[in-house]
Amino acid sequence: MARETTEMVLTEWGISRRHPSVDPALLILSELVTNSVRHAAVLSENVTVVYAAGPGTFAFAVHDRHPYQPPLYAAVTSTAGTGLATVVELTLSLGGTAVVRGDTDGRGKSIWITLPL
Repeated sequence: MARETTEMVLTEWGISRRHPSVDPALLILSELVTNSVRHAAVLSENVTVVYAAGPGTFAFAVHDRHPYQPPLYAAVTSTAGTGLATVVELTLSLGGTAVVRGDTDGRGKSIWITLPL
């Protein structure tokens, strides 16, 4: 559902499905949503995806209400689980950024991905 919604958002914003950043963005999104469902479900019944775009930029965030904030860049050198490392490596290889932002109440977080278009 998250991938389909993202494809619809991109189409509505005039971003071609053939753009070279779209398939990687969908893979990154899928991995982040899967991580939230697998690891945050105990404390977070819902996962939310937020989208933003600007000139030459597409950004999205996956939000859950689990307080743990994974160290994104440490994941690249870790031998445990490869999903988050793949997200960071792919994001960086596209010239993008990945940031974890905690909720103001400390009980949740969003992982923001920004990719150039």
